[in-house]
Amino acid sequence: MEMKEILSKIRNYEIRIRKAVNAQMRGSFDSVFKGSGLEFDDVRAYQYGDDVRRIDWNVSAKGQETYIKVFREEKEQTIYFLLDVSDSQNIGSQKRTKLEVGKEICSVLALSAVKESSQVGLICFSDQKEKYIKPDKGMKKGYEIVLNLFKLEPQSSQTDITKFIHYALNLMKRRSIVILVSDFIDDKNYLHSLKAMSRKHDLIVIHLVDEKERNMPKLGILPLIDKETQKIVWVNTSSRSFRKELIDRYRENRQNLESTCRKYHANYLNVQTNEDIVPKLIKLFKVRNKKAVNR
Repeated sequence: MEMKEILSKIRNYEIRIRKAVNAQMRGSFDSVFKGSGLEFDDVRAYQYGDDVRRIDWNVSAKGQETYIKVFREEKEQTIYFLLDVSDSQNIGSQKRTKLEVGKEICSVLALSAVKESSQVGLICFSDQKEKYIKPDKGMKKGYEIVLNLFKLEPQSSQTDITKFIHYALNLMKRRSIVILVSDFIDDKNYLHSLKAMSRKHDLIVIHLVDEKERNMPKLGILPLIDKETQKIVWVNTSSRSFRKELIDRYRENRQNLESTCRKYHANYLNVQTNEDIVPKLIKLFKVRNKKAVNR
């Protein structure tokens, strides 16, 4: 695809999302990018109507009055896009692989974020750093991210999600919104690292899936190539036990990922390669808008 065609497609996604958001919610797109947005400023005496959850019990215990914590809104929000570009992401149709879907999602959200005056940065990873773009504001930065996403040619085929969660944690000095986009196919256990990320940052997990990963056609005995290791394994694709194992593995991976996100208050979104990404991103907006209202 030519860059002009890619940008046209991304803008079309963004226009559709903004129209749907305005029609359904009478809001703006910026709630997708608002994290906690608050930092501690001071304490003051409790007044009738204040939120009791903000009472500072340590300070109150020292005197005769009850005090509450006062927060101020952080004016600048930093958003990091972490995109898995390993070879397992190249599964899908010729025009619609998981990697292409991931690039589209990061692009439309990056362009929308810079329009809301957020700083945006990008980390593309396999089992090594493939691309890093330092966060900054402005449309120029948004287009730089889109351009680099679509011209990137990864050097490694393998995945190490844990390694790059740790890399990102060391890189990010202040609380940020982290949008992690991957198929989460990795033999190493990354859930503990995901927990660490969700504790320090406002984490959004976007799980990319292709139908063939859980519903392979019945084609008899075939050689299957592991996209990342290039190893060939002969399997009977018509075998009931093989198909059950495939479905069970997919279900277990998704359930573990989703339950970890729920437990540690990260947003989880499942996106399939044959789906329109717009309704899915609107769903993300609704969840985060509700979260912002309830804070």
